[in-house]
Amino acid sequence: MLADNLKQVQKNIADAVARRKDKNLLTGNTVTLVAVTKNHPPEVITEALALGVRNIGENRVQEARHKQETLGKQGTWHLIGHLQSNKARQAVALFDLIESVDSEHLLAAVNKEAERIGKVQDILLQLNIAHEEQKSGLGREDYLALLPELAAYKNVRLRGLMVIARKCDDVEETRPVFAAGYRAFARLKEQRPEIDILSMGMSGDYMIAVEEGANCVRVGTALFGQRDYSLKF
Repeated sequence: MLADNLKQVQKNIADAVARRKDKNLLTGNTVTLVAVTKNHPPEVITEALALGVRNIGENRVQEARHKQETLGKQGTWHLIGHLQSNKARQAVALFDLIESVDSEHLLAAVNKEAERIGKVQDILLQLNIAHEEQKSGLGREDYLALLPELAAYKNVRLRGLMVIARKCDDVEETRPVFAAGYRAFARLKEQRPEIDILSMGMSGDYMIAVEEGANCVRVGTALFGQRDYSLKF
């Protein structure tokens, strides 16, 4: 089932790239697929890696730790869920890319733990473009205030931005959020030409996210089926 699902997702991504109105987006035409294995057993990671998937996404530090202890650390691991500052030490040890940095307090904690182990931690800043109170992410004012402060944190490397759209009955309603995410990325790239990742889109909306400029999508259910919430990690 995973092999068939993976082929379909890859085809959908390629078709979405082909549908882009702007063929010269700053995010390029190569899209990284992050396979989100939250609430799936460790074995699905082994299967995904065998099929050529190299990027693994997890929402929770403790679940990632369990899976890496079970399987060893293979591939590139993305933390895509909300991170509490008191778990920064574990996150820095486990993840190659922390996509969900949403405050200067968290940024400082990640920088401190990365410095402690001699690592430069790749991060994305998570933006709350949809202005959802229940969602993490930087609002516009906090985001703009944070950017000048980044230079003080020598053990983090900003790779780009992450955006989550609200769930909508009509998936087309996510398009303005993703379009705004791309505009924010483009403005940031003018200041920081080295950034290269715009992570937008999940199983329900990744095709629209790609059409609007995402070059990294976080897909779980469309690959692995429904999550098993009885699993405890």
